[in-house]
Amino acid sequence: MERMQALEIVKPHLTEHRYSHTIGVMDTAIQLAKQVGVNEKQAEIASIFHDYAKFRPKEEMRQLILEKRLGEEFLIYGDELLHAPCGAYWVEHEVGIKDQEILSAIRYHTTGKPKMTLLEKVIFLADYIEPGRHFPGVEEVRLAVTENLDHACILSLRNTMIFLMKKQQLVYPDTLAAYNQLIMNVKGKGR
Repeated sequence: MERMQALEIVKPHLTEHRYSHTIGVMDTAIQLAKQVGVNEKQAEIASIFHDYAKFRPKEEMRQLILEKRLGEEFLIYGDELLHAPCGAYWVEHEVGIKDQEILSAIRYHTTGKPKMTLLEKVIFLADYIEPGRHFPGVEEVRLAVTENLDHACILSLRNTMIFLMKKQQLVYPDTLAAYNQLIMNVKGKGR
């Protein structure tokens, strides 16, 4: 699928602000893909569709998760996470994208997961650091990403968990597991 076709498909599903965010994620993902040797076309398509379900009704997403068994645990950890697994499902079944690497990158772009692929890390980080993002800690991650993707993932996962803990919100288990796995890798204890 060509870039313009993908953008035309996704645009009606997003607000103007979220569409601008998507363009920022796309540009960042392509840049990161070049940096680390990930397939740029996969990064482009995954980034364009990463928020495909962002504005679907929450109840529709809850129903889809239950009916298609997309991970009932998503229902416990807050509505902000729902669009990732539902987006991956709808991108496959409505848009027709069957590339499992792209779909997995969409599914885990909000939470991360242990043993993320390079494409998953690229989309996870591109969503976090795209130029339209402005929040404490983002500059540190932008600097880290130029040198080491794993270190940048650790920082973004840490920042996310601290943010959630300060608000006394639940931390999704895969987020903590991704952090632990990357720390073990850095310390030479992981595989």
